[in-house]
Amino acid sequence: MSQFESLGLPLLYAGKVREMYSLPGGDVLMVATDNISAFDHVLPTQIPDKGKVLTQLSLWWFEQLGVPNHVVSAEVPEPVAGRALVVEKLQMVPVECVARGYLTGSGWAEYQASRTVCGIALPEGLRDGDKLPEPIFTPAIKAEHDENVDFATIARLHGDDLAAELRDATLSIYTRAERIARERGILLADTKLEFGRRADGTLVLADEVLTPDSSRFWDADLWQPGVSLPSFDKQFVRDWLAKESGWDRVSTPPALPSAVIEATRTRYVEAFEKLSGRRFEA
Repeated sequence: MSQFESLGLPLLYAGKVREMYSLPGGDVLMVATDNISAFDHVLPTQIPDKGKVLTQLSLWWFEQLGVPNHVVSAEVPEPVAGRALVVEKLQMVPVECVARGYLTGSGWAEYQASRTVCGIALPEGLRDGDKLPEPIFTPAIKAEHDENVDFATIARLHGDDLAAELRDATLSIYTRAERIARERGILLADTKLEFGRRADGTLVLADEVLTPDSSRFWDADLWQPGVSLPSFDKQFVRDWLAKESGWDRVSTPPALPSAVIEATRTRYVEAFEKLSGRRFEA
């Protein structure tokens, strides 16, 4: 069920956060809702203005990165102003392209067990939150529950050339974005990118990019490996669900308390403002 039926456009796809609509001429209207997901569930509570933050921050990053991307225009229908973009229709590559510059999250869990992340051997003695010797490409394949895999699996599924192209593009974008973020007082611990292909074969950066939904942002001034690090993303929601809500991660998720909603919105807005240098206007 579309949240924006009033647009009167054919709905192509409704995901956890985004809805895609067909436009005359072949382009697509990509709309970011205020939905928030965690542990593979869409929560019953929305975060006010979240979709606008994701869209406006993505647009800012697309402008900074200088790589081929799917954005055609930010001129969109009034009901979705600020939360939608007109984008190219691409053949999406079904790979979650993850770059990690710091060890945390699922990477930290795997490292503790094997001293590797997605088949990449790492030095002994690293702590949760440590900076890695160099950024690493740790892809995942799309499934009901996305599965972390090694580079060889991507090469087997999609060919050596495309696998190398995805890895090189992901690490190049991460390296540039990490520097830009660090100059603004934010550490980009890791990020997930998605790519699609144009009809001529060009690999194009698509979906959202470098937002609090797809990335882990830390305050550079507070970074201290080995301790829980405050972040400008939805980790606040994950922590509440995992530690305070009593939810079993199987049944219907609970509604978020107003304090969690407001704190999460504040973190998303702060991420936008610190990175872009612009004041967020809903």
